[in-house]
Amino acid sequence: MSGCSKRCKLGFVKFAQTIFKLITGTLSKDKIEDELEMTMVCHRPEGLEQLEAQTNFTKRELQVLYRGFKNECPSGVVNEETFKQIYAQFFPHGDASMYAHYLFHAFDITQTGSVKFEDFVTALSILLRGTVHEKLRWTFNLYDINKDGYINKEEMMDIVKAIYDMMGKYTYPVLKEDTPRQHVDVFFQKMDKNKDGIVTLDEFLESCQEDDNIMRSLQLFQNVM
Repeated sequence: MSGCSKRCKLGFVKFAQTIFKLITGTLSKDKIEDELEMTMVCHRPEGLEQLEAQTNFTKRELQVLYRGFKNECPSGVVNEETFKQIYAQFFPHGDASMYAHYLFHAFDITQTGSVKFEDFVTALSILLRGTVHEKLRWTFNLYDINKDGYINKEEMMDIVKAIYDMMGKYTYPVLKEDTPRQHVDVFFQKMDKNKDGIVTLDEFLESCQEDDNIMRSLQLFQNVM
């Protein structure tokens, strides 16, 4: 790995830690600028007006996020290996590699194999400030691994197992080995309303919004995004 690539990876990990604290509620929104500004240099981002119109961030917030992103990763893109390193640091007692893989592909909107600032801030806007409907649509996209517009039971199992693997053996209470399968069986049965073996976006949205247990579980999972 070149010195530039190594600096980019380590720098973005530090930047992502601040964002992660914001998403999980351990950092208040009014402190994000203080943490990000500590390691920033001056950049002149272009096209922020368009991003301001497309996201729930103000121009000032986008400038702060852009500076942090570009300062810590001058190449302007983040690859999957960096995502995996970030989540390995956040969840040292588990194996976060598969969840990071799935999450990366949800962020990689254009499926180019790298996440640009535009991809990053668009997803962040939804996760932090989107409506319930927007967050559920984003979560559906995460679970729809092969991007065919449906979620099958195997896809749901893959995501849920990846989350349990990431949380690790120190999860409390201690989980039985078949817990992920039981979890998926219950949720999939509720979501697959016409019993055709797949969950459509409409079925997913309806099930999540009418079942408090599903919503609570999804909110817990969203906290590890």
